[in-house]
Amino acid sequence: MSWASSDGVRKSMVANRRRDSGPELLVRKRLFAAGLRYRVDYAPLGGRRRADIVFTRRRVAVFIDGCFWHGCPVHATIPKRNTDYWAPKLLRNIERDRETDRALHSAGWTVLRYWEHEDVDAVAASVIEAVRGAAASGHNGAH
Repeated sequence: MSWASSDGVRKSMVANRRRDSGPELLVRKRLFAAGLRYRVDYAPLGGRRRADIVFTRRRVAVFIDGCFWHGCPVHATIPKRNTDYWAPKLLRNIERDRETDRALHSAGWTVLRYWEHEDVDAVAASVIEAVRGAAASGHNGAH
């Protein structure tokens, strides 16, 4: 039996993007317009853990998390079908997010996480403030 309960569900899940989601593109557009330059879909610590937007010199990693995949406390759902598959998978995603946050913090990074439904202007303003704050504090990523 497939992980997808129907062909429509499979097509919907396959269509989900790892990068360049609508909210992510809107935030990036505002950051770029504010004069910030960044890496996209980048692994700050190497390996497989990738952040959506990364300011390498300022050591700021930004994640714009999807409500379904990352367990939004407001919008998260567990599918009614194939629950034995989905519940552990979605829980593991949340655990992996926390592990990633801890690893980045331990390495001296600022981690910013937002939900896909958050106001794009507010997210961009928060990121800009954090990046410029890192610049003002002299944090340039040098070891």
